[in-house]
This record gives sequence, C-alpha cells and structure tokens, in this order.
Amino acid sequence: MAILPKQNLKKLAVILHDLAVTALAIWLVFVVRFEGAQLIEHLRYLPRFLPFFTAYAGLVYWLFSLYRSKWRFASLPDLSNIVKAVSVLTVTLLVVDYVLVAPNFYGAFYFGKISIALYWLVQVALLGGPRLAYRYFKYARSRTSAVREASLPALLLGRGVEIEMVIRAMEAGTMRRLRPAGILSPRPDDLGQSIRGVPVLGLLGDIERVASEAIEHGEAYRRIVATPSALLPEAQPEKWLARTRKLALPISRIDSLGEGVRDTEVAPLEIEDLLVRSTVAIDRERLGSFLKGKRVIVTGGGGSIGSEICLRCAAFGAAELLVVESSEPALFQITEQLSVQAPDTAISGVLADVRDRERIMPLFAGFRPDIVIHAAALKHVPYLEADWSEGIKTNIFGSVNVTDATVAAGARTFVLISTDKAIEPVSMLGATKRFAEIYAQSRDAELTAADSGIRLVAVRFGNVLGSAGSVVPKFKAQIARGGPVTVTSPEMIRYFMTIREACDLVLTAASHARSGETQAERAAVYVLKMGQPMRIMDLAERMIRLAGFEPGEDIEIIVSGVRPGERLNEILFARDEPMAETGLDGVMAAKPIFAGRARIEAWLAQLQAAVKANDQAAAHAVLDEAIPDFSRRDSKRPDAPAPPSSQPAAASRH
Repeated sequence: MAILPKQNLKKLAVILHDLAVTALAIWLVFVVRFEGAQLIEHLRYLPRFLPFFTAYAGLVYWLFSLYRSKWRFASLPDLSNIVKAVSVLTVTLLVVDYVLVAPNFYGAFYFGKISIALYWLVQVALLGGPRLAYRYFKYARSRTSAVREASLPALLLGRGVEIEMVIRAMEAGTMRRLRPAGILSPRPDDLGQSIRGVPVLGLLGDIERVASEAIEHGEAYRRIVATPSALLPEAQPEKWLARTRKLALPISRIDSLGEGVRDTEVAPLEIEDLLVRSTVAIDRERLGSFLKGKRVIVTGGGGSIGSEICLRCAAFGAAELLVVESSEPALFQITEQLSVQAPDTAISGVLADVRDRERIMPLFAGFRPDIVIHAAALKHVPYLEADWSEGIKTNIFGSVNVTDATVAAGARTFVLISTDKAIEPVSMLGATKRFAEIYAQSRDAELTAADSGIRLVAVRFGNVLGSAGSVVPKFKAQIARGGPVTVTSPEMIRYFMTIREACDLVLTAASHARSGETQAERAAVYVLKMGQPMRIMDLAERMIRLAGFEPGEDIEIIVSGVRPGERLNEILFARDEPMAETGLDGVMAAKPIFAGRARIEAWLAQLQAAVKANDQAAAHAVLDEAIPDFSRRDSKRPDAPAPPSSQPAAASRH
C-alpha cells in the first residue's frame, strides 16, 4: 500500500476537518435552536440530508480555495474566502428550505430563518476559529523561540507598515538574532504609539538621543535597521546618518526579494542605496514564466552586471545556469555565491574567453541553452581609446562569436548587453558596441525571415550604481581617503539606476522579444527607462554629505577635465532609429537599422586585417563607414575642459 506524501496527508486532514465541522455545525444549530419533540423530529431527518449537504459543502470549499492556503499563515484573505463559502451554503439552505422542502415534502420549514442565520455564525466560527488558533499557536511558539535566540537589540527606522513587516519577520526567526527594541518614525503622527508591542520612541532625527538613553538604561542597541521609507529623500537620510556616526553602530537596510515575511532579509547599508529611488515595478510573474525551467548561459558572468543577472536568473527559476568568465577569481566568487543563494538551480562555471571562437562554439553546442545573455565586454572609455584593438577583439569579434554560437546551439533568445554610448557614438566603446548591435540585428533579420523562432536583441542602459569601474565606487574610495573628489566637468549629466533594477529590466526586455510581436513592430534594440538624469556634481556633493562631511569644507572637489571619448550628455535613441511599442513599464524599444550580411562580413574582414596590422586609421575607416554617426564624433565632443579648480563638478561613469 502506497504511503501518501506528508503534504498530501496534511491536505487530507484539512478536508476531513472541514467536512466534519460542517456536519457538526448543522447538529449544533438544531441542539441550540430546538428542544424536546422538535429536536428529536429534526434529528430524525438529519441522516437523509446531511451526507449530501456535506459533500456539496466540500465542493464549495474547494471552489473558494480553502484547501490551498496553509493554516500557519491564515490571514484576512483566508477568512474572507471562508465567509464567501459559508454565505453560498447559507443561501443554498434558504433555497432548499423555502422552495423545495417546505411546500413539497416536509410540509413546514425544516430550518427556518433563525436557524439558517445561526448556522452562518456557527459555520464561520468552526471553519475560521481552528485556523486562527493554529496560526496563533505557531506564532507564539516561533516568537518564543526567536526571543530566546535573539541577542541583538535592534532600533528600527521607517513607517508603520514596513516596520510591522520587519517585526513579524524577526518574530518568525527570519532575521536571526535580531530583536526589535525600539522604533523611530519619519511621521510625527506615530509618536507615542507602539507596533506589535514595540514602542515608537521618536522621529528619525532623534536617533542619537534615543540611542544614548538606551545606553543609560543598560539596554544599548546593537544594530540599526532601516526600511525603504527611512531612505527616501523626504526622510532626509543625510541628517540622521550624520547623527549615527558617533554611535558606531552597524546599519542595515531591508533587502526583500519577495513580497512576504519569509523573504525579508537585511543587507549592509551602502551609499548607493540612498542615491536613486527605484521607479519601475518589476513584473515578477512575467519573469518567472520566462525563466522557469530554462537553460541559461551568461557570458561575463563574474562581472558586476553579469553576476547580478546570474543571481536574478536563478531567483526566477532557471533550471540550469552556465557562467562563462575569463577571470578565475571572478568565476570562483559568483559560482560560490550562486551555490549558496540558488540551491534549486544547477550551476556550472567555465573559464573561457569570448574572443576564442574555437572554445566558445563547442561549449555552447554542448550545453544547448534556451537563453543566452552576453554581458562579457571591455567597457572603460579611456582604456579603449588607448588600446583600441582590444576593444575590437572583445566587443566586436567576441560578440560575433557568441552570437554565432547561440544560433548554432539552437537557443531561442539571445540578449546583447549594450550601452547608451552606442547611440551616435563618440568613443571606441560606443562604436564597438554599436557594431555588435548591427551584427546581431542582421542575423536576427535573417532568422526572422526564415521563421526560425530565434530572437537576437540588444539592451542598452547607462550608468549602474556600484558597478565595477563606475563613478560611485570611485567617489567612495576618494571620500574614504579624505578627498579630494575628482570630477570631470560641471556640466556632465548621466542617467543612473541600481544594478538589480537594471538586470530585472534586461530580463523583462528579453521576455518581450519572445512575446511574438508582429513583424511591423519587431523590436531589435531595447532601452531601459532610467528616470531623471543626474548632474555628477550633485552626485558628488550628495555622496559627501551622506558620508557625514560637507563638500568644499571637509572634502574638496576638483575638476579633472573631460577625457577623450566622453560626452557631457547621454542620449537614449539615435535620431534615425524608428521607435517600437513594448507596453512594458520601464522598457522602450527601437526597430532595427543594419546593413546586409555580406557587407558586414566584408567590414569584419577589414577590421581583422586592421587589428593584425595594428592600423588604427584603417579600423576607424571601417567603423566610420559602418556607423556614419561615428565619423562625426569630433563635432559632438564637449569643449575643451576647464582648468582644475575646487569648484564642484561632475564626473563620468568610466
């Protein structure tokens, strides 16, 4: 005899409980409502009616999803479903009693209005009461366990709704060793109140006073936990952060991957968490359906962007993930991180250079990916201006190799990670990335015409906070040394977004490429909406203040001058790129502009010869022909840089 799995046994127990309390509810109603001969008379007919009603009730409970939710997490939506189901049963009793039974069979009302109303109350109580009691029992036990294990009193910062979620997570033991000991709110209305028994002790600006009072009472705080509302600009995080410098307490922020208590996690607070607000709501269900069960390759998977893409692919259910990386330390770091954070995804990593075609082609063919995300690239503008041939080898020929390997392996989706600098490029970074886009678009057109079902697209985005080589880590290091902070031009403006938001939008754009849009609206290049642009001057000043200093007084800002290949303002689309509609929040798109395959192959042969001969002029001539905007780069570059001074200025990402 087969033994039912534990989960099925639990569900069976819930079904039997609900059916039993349904029969019990009817019996109790009669016992409470009637006496003597009337009670005996009603109970005599009960066996004829009760089995059919109980079976019908079980069907109603199933329709209202009473068996899908766990009792441990019973909540208002579950109680609402119980009320709806019992209301349907009550209406059924009314119909049966007043339409069928009374005039035709029994000759009188079997239940009556009072009994039916009483049934509604008793049935809701018998179905909902045990669920709420079980939840309270589990809550009390986990809270007792969490309190016993918690040894670090924490001061919580933020609004009531977020604080309540954090306290529940602490009580459930999700945020181990942390115990809620006090709350600071950005809203004066919260003063004097308590949330789940934890008092609101003051406003965010009172943090130093509240911490000092805790020390005087012998219950010093050991951790500060900030919710997202405490980090918004209107909460003035610069001010309360400046007051925490004297406290020497570690500050954590809430980093929740999901929507529930069990997903709530904490992470160290970084300056970049305070610079840009997330403006796009990610469609998690869409990404889950796109990635779940898929085999994914990520090139450059050890880089700042590639590693986050790997983590997000695993988080959304990728079955297998192959990380391709040329740096051994970077490959080791991301595969170790994935092994801990993505236990349900099969992780493998390989050392390989995308420039090595003989290595890449069989590697992809052996893995047989469904999705390929090509993040491997050289991206630092000054280096590529000096070492132009290396940029061509990696960003152009490396991309060609990965694109061809993707098509040969039969993958369904290929995503080239590009840059906003590919639009009307003025640098070798932009030109090489734009050429890679042109090649991918050309091959995509061929595959679409052949109705192969394979999509090759590019996704452009700008500056990502905290990515390797970006301006934020550079400024952080300069501030940590006591300055000066070096920026390039007072007029430099850039778009910024967080790494996670950028990677989620990359995957969202990839999912759109598979959504079967018409040929007329077929998008080839996706551009992420990056919110409002920010002057790098303002970024430098804000970072200095967030570190607890005053720009120009404690930390000096000097102008270093615009470097070759940089421009003052980034743009999102070229003038001649036709727009395409995506219908996705946070993602824009353009239709393809590309040359014929034969012409591109001729350009590639000429570039290969130019690299081999170390002939930069010949390489530029090819890029000028392939990308007309690149030939006009001298007219687009900013004016000569201003001489160094202490005036606040702006810096570029690279």
